[in-house]
Amino acid sequence: MPPMPKLHLNRIKLVLVEKGKTNRELAKALGNAESTVSRWCTNDAQPSLETLYEISVWLKVDVRELLVSTAE
Repeated sequence: MPPMPKLHLNRIKLVLVEKGKTNRELAKALGNAESTVSRWCTNDAQPSLETLYEISVWLKVDVRELLVSTAE
């Protein structure tokens, strides 16, 4: 069975770039390991809903901006 393609579920990396912030700054602000934030930014892992909310507050964006839209 072929491997499933990686789903891009979040836009954390794009929003960080738009806001001029780094993975390291986000990790420090949330008290997470840089490796964890890196995995979120590459969509290898996903933050919990609570963490996604915390990220949105820190970046001063609507939480929906951090997610890939399912609407067409």
